[in-house]
Order: sequence, then C-alpha cells, then structure tokens
Amino acid sequence: MGTRRWVAAAAAVMVALLLLSAASHGGRRGPSFNSNNRTFVFNYTLAKTIVEYASAVYMTDLTALYTWTCSRCNDLTKGFEIRCIIVDIQNCLQAFIGVDHNLNAVIVAIRGTQENSVQNWIKDLVWKQVDLNYPNMPDAKVHTGFYSAYNNTLLRPAITNAVRKARRLYGDISVIVTGHSMGGAMASFCALDLAISLGSDSVHLMTFGQPRIGNAAFASYFEQYVPSAIRVTHEHDIVPHLPPYFFFLPHLTYHHFPREVWEHDVDGNTTFRVCDGSGEDPDCCRSVFALFLSASDHLTYMGVEIAADDWSTCRIVMAQSVERLQLYLASNVITSKIPVDIIIADHSVQTDPSSSS
Repeated sequence: MGTRRWVAAAAAVMVALLLLSAASHGGRRGPSFNSNNRTFVFNYTLAKTIVEYASAVYMTDLTALYTWTCSRCNDLTKGFEIRCIIVDIQNCLQAFIGVDHNLNAVIVAIRGTQENSVQNWIKDLVWKQVDLNYPNMPDAKVHTGFYSAYNNTLLRPAITNAVRKARRLYGDISVIVTGHSMGGAMASFCALDLAISLGSDSVHLMTFGQPRIGNAAFASYFEQYVPSAIRVTHEHDIVPHLPPYFFFLPHLTYHHFPREVWEHDVDGNTTFRVCDGSGEDPDCCRSVFALFLSASDHLTYMGVEIAADDWSTCRIVMAQSVERLQLYLASNVITSKIPVDIIIADHSVQTDPSSSS
C-alpha cells in the first residue's frame, strides 16, 4: 500500500511538472515568466495533446468516440483508453473520461455549447452578472449558468463516479480536466470539485478560450484549491474577455483565475506568453483593443480546430448519435474485460446500458 501511494505521489508530481514546466525530453517550449521567484515554462507538446482532447469531445459521432477512431482521435491522443461517455440530450452536454497511458493520467474532457451560434452566445455573455454565492467560500460569487451546467446536471455525479472508477483500476493517478469555451468554464468547476474531494496535488486543469466564471474572491479560492491550472487564450479571441472585467470595480466584477498562457503572433511567429499570477495580466490577451476582438480566433487553438463538427440543433444531433451508438453496441460483441460506461440522459431519464461497478 505504501508503494502504491509513493507511485501515485510521483505521478502527480510528474504531471504538475509537465503542466507548469518544460519536459526535459523534447517538445517546443514557450517563453518563461519569472514571478515570486518561480519560473513557469509552458510545455507545448503537453498543451497540444490536451487541446486535441478538448477538440475531440466536440465530435457528434459517439460511436467513433467509443472506439476512439474519430477524425480528431489519431494524433497525440492515439492509444487513449476511453472509460466513460456522458451525454445529456436535454441540456446539450457531452463529456468523456478515459486514461492517457503516456501521461499516466485520467483525462476529463467537457464539450462547449453548440445549441446557438457562437455570436449569439457571446452577445448573451456580455450581460451576465456574478450572481450566485459559491458554497462554503465567503464572498465568492460565480456565474449561475456555468455553475449549474456542471453541478446541477448529470455531469457532476457521472464524472465523479467515472474518475473514481478509473483511479481504482490504475491507482491514484493524476486527473487532467479540459474543455473549450463554455466547456472550459464547466471544466473549471469540475476541477475545483475534484480537487476538493481528491486533493489539490491530484487535479490539473488546462482550458482553451474559456470565459470568466466568478469574481476576484472566487478566483483567489480557486487558485488555492487548483494551483496547477492553465488557461490558454488565443490572439484576439473575444470569449476570454467575457463576461466583462472592469478594472475600476475589482471586487464587484468578474475576474479570471491564473495562470493565463496567451497564444499570439509576434512578427509572423506564433508565441506563447506565460502571463503573470494575477489572472488579469494587462500585457496578455487583455492588451487587445476591444474593437479588434474576434469570434473566429475562438474556433482554432494551437492550429487545432476546436468547434462542433455539426452545428445543427444539438438535441437532434445528440439523439441521432445516441441511437447509432446503441445500435452499434447491440450488434457488436464487446470483448473488453472492462466495459466502457455509456451514460445518457434524455428528458430527465438516465440510462446506463454498459455500466460496471
């Protein structure tokens, strides 16, 4: 038992070093930023792997996700072992959990929204207020919609259960949570929830183009519970600027948690700037003038397309994909000794046709 704990602790340290430092065996490194006597170096190869997971979770073909043969499943994520697929048709939510054996980590990927156009969703975010007190965190307020999308739907219990199952199978390995856009917002609440239950050393977060989710008090609590967190922003992407931050109302406005890494162009070269520890570094994406903000920069990160492959009404797409997956499962003999959990919620009715305890 002591050996198992030592191995788990070593794995957690390794993932933390990958997230916040450069791996010694390759991978392109971004520039370092020195703050409070600590030097953070962005690991390009790890981030490229994680963004591919954040992209893959957008795929509407659940059968291709189940078999990990989708068009976005064959690069750095090749060999990924899917353990659970979660679909909430009514709330247009989708996530998967599995094990990346190269990283020796459980991966949790949560998809962003596609029900409305990106432009309509962005317009709606401009007017959102921090209006919900986060439980057991005095003065911390968060965005009700993002909080509820994770905590008051199928996602929270299903993800928590799937992570615990994966860690029972492979030991107490680290957990990396990711998502893009609204999926990044939900991934942040997921990482916080898991860190509180599993311990801060076990949980790591990397999101892409996520909006702000809470006020400054919440951001401070978040940094304490999830110190290994990276928010990647891209060039002129408008979403990280929403809901708005008002520097003259620091305690009343939305505030990002650290640490931001800003992907942007400098003299024709893509650069990854590791920002300061404030969460609102004025020299990173906040330096972009409001008139130059863009929705198109929201849909590509690190050269990876990171948006829905079908922009039809999400409930229709999800329902059709679920039907195809169920037909596949019914017509194919699954030889895996450890069956994959398929958790589906439709009109508040949950089914779990292949769940194992």
